[in-house]
Amino acid sequence: MQVKVLFFGVLAEVAGTVVKHYSDVRSTGDLKIRIGDDYPEIVHYNFRISHNNVLINEDVMLNDGDEVAYMPPFAGG
Repeated sequence: MQVKVLFFGVLAEVAGTVVKHYSDVRSTGDLKIRIGDDYPEIVHYNFRISHNNVLINEDVMLNDGDEVAYMPPFAGG
């Protein structure tokens, strides 16, 4: 199983990339741990997570080909 992770704004700077693929993660909670291990400084930033273009607040089970996005706060006007 492979999941595509997108990083936006300052989080892309922290990760050093805008796209990364992860294998063998079962949920967004598992993914969050793996990303925290890969990029420990990311925990110092506020961000929202979306799963397949839907903002989530809870742990979601992942399937092969899912897309998860890490997005910093944004403002509109």
